[in-house]
Amino acid sequence: MNRILDTKKAIKISRKLRGDGKKIILAGGCFDILHIGHIKFLEAAKRSGDVLFILLENDKSVRKLKGENRPINTQEERAVVLSSLKPVDYVVILPDMKTNSDYDKLIINLKPDVIATTKKSKQVIHNLRQAKLVEAKLALVVNRISNRSTTRLAQLIAKNNEL
Repeated sequence: MNRILDTKKAIKISRKLRGDGKKIILAGGCFDILHIGHIKFLEAAKRSGDVLFILLENDKSVRKLKGENRPINTQEERAVVLSSLKPVDYVVILPDMKTNSDYDKLIINLKPDVIATTKKSKQVIHNLRQAKLVEAKLALVVNRISNRSTTRLAQLIAKNNEL
C-alpha cells in the first residue's frame, strides 16, 4: 500500500474511510528535519482519531515560509521519512497552494473529523476556520517544545559547518 498520495488520491481514500466509519485526523506542516517535537505531535494527533493524514508542504512553500536555504530535505524525501513513522497513515503531497482558499478547498474535499495542531501554533486561526468549514474538531494536541525546531537545528548545523 502506498502511503504517499497526491491530493486526488487522498480525497478518494478519505471518502472511503469515512464511509467505513473511520475518524479522519488531518495535520500539516513542513517536517524538514524531524525532531522530538514532531514525533510527540504526530503521536498525540494520531490519538485523536483512527487515520492520520499529513499535508506536506511543497519545497516552494517551505522556502517562502522558512527562508532561501530551506528546505534542507526535498518534499519527496520528507514524505518518505514521514510515511515510515508509525502514527502516520498517509502523507499528502501538496502542490503549490497559493491562497487560503486553495487550502480550504482541499480541507472541504478531505472532510476530516479532527484537525490537529500544536498549542500556540501561528496557524491556529486558519485551522479553526477550516475546522468550522467542515464541522471538524480542532485538537490542540501538544505544546511546542522550546529550543526544539527544525530552524534551530538548521542553524546549529550551519554554525558547526563554519567551524
